[in-house]
Amino acid sequence: MNTRGEMPLVRRVCVLAWAGAAVSWELSTPGRLVPSLATCAAFLLLATGCALHIRRELLGELRRAQEIAGAAQRALLRPLPGRIDGLTPAAAQLSASRGAAVGGDLYEVVPTAYGVRVVIGDVRGHGLPALGAAAAVLGAFREGAYEEPSLDGVLRRMERALGRHVRDRAESEPAAAEEFVTVLLLQIARDGTLLTLNCGHPWPYLIRPAPVPEHCAARSRGSAPDPAPRAPAGRGLSARPAFEDRVRAAPGSAQRATQVLPLAGGETLPPLGVVPVPADMWPHACGELRPGETLFLYTDGAEDARDRAGRFFDLAGVLAQEAAATPTRLVAGVHAALLRHTGGRLADDVALLVLRNDRS
Repeated sequence: MNTRGEMPLVRRVCVLAWAGAAVSWELSTPGRLVPSLATCAAFLLLATGCALHIRRELLGELRRAQEIAGAAQRALLRPLPGRIDGLTPAAAQLSASRGAAVGGDLYEVVPTAYGVRVVIGDVRGHGLPALGAAAAVLGAFREGAYEEPSLDGVLRRMERALGRHVRDRAESEPAAAEEFVTVLLLQIARDGTLLTLNCGHPWPYLIRPAPVPEHCAARSRGSAPDPAPRAPAGRGLSARPAFEDRVRAAPGSAQRATQVLPLAGGETLPPLGVVPVPADMWPHACGELRPGETLFLYTDGAEDARDRAGRFFDLAGVLAQEAAATPTRLVAGVHAALLRHTGGRLADDVALLVLRNDRS
């Protein structure tokens, strides 16, 4: 397959070869020089006109393809609103396939009666071939998130949708029978309580802003210190602590710097489509998302990205540098750093999703 840069070069070589052959033939033919030069000029003008016409046609086809790709991306990954039930979201998606606007990564954020529900996932493979599975799983989430009272019910709907898609494709494409999807489901209650279900997906990062120094805080006498993160107890919920591992601070900062912490919320199940989800599956509690704190969700294409020397992308380090930015600028900063690290050559699709709690 020709790449984007090879095709114009091939056209240029063909036009120049044709024009050179015409000029050589004309000049080698016996006769007067002036008529021969006039004929050569006519040949060159004709060749230039043909090349410009072909170029206009190709540019028109490219614009139409980009419009179709943009419509497909807006239908699959709908633009997120500026505010969702007190949360400020921002997201971006990068396809590893050259010229493709969409790929196998998916995300969505919806406000429901049970809290704000979030999904981020990654289909096996990348680019346009993974688009069908992403659409099936995302459609099931958008329906189940509003109707299912528990996250495990939403996940089972997504599993059934993926199974139907795989069975339909396997009849014509046997390789589709091995398709699977990593999925992370989150539920954020009004009080910030987090519930999760993880099927083989990377855990997100929690970004905590730097606390206000005590001598600057307007505390009343005898006021209690900020409570530690807690996990609500309940039937089937894991009460393991969530935010106690691997604290990372912004470079050059003091002890009170912004913290970037990995969020871990219990058992990680196999990806959807590998084995059936367990019958006794329950969501896990993993602390709270307090006002001012930010969740950064991503697909493994971000952490697995390498530069030409084979070094992995330092996602946590970039987050520490960009932690004070707004959600939109945080996504843009990670996006730009990722492209710089890989030289614009991604090996896998990447999806980035940020949620900041702006509730009072």
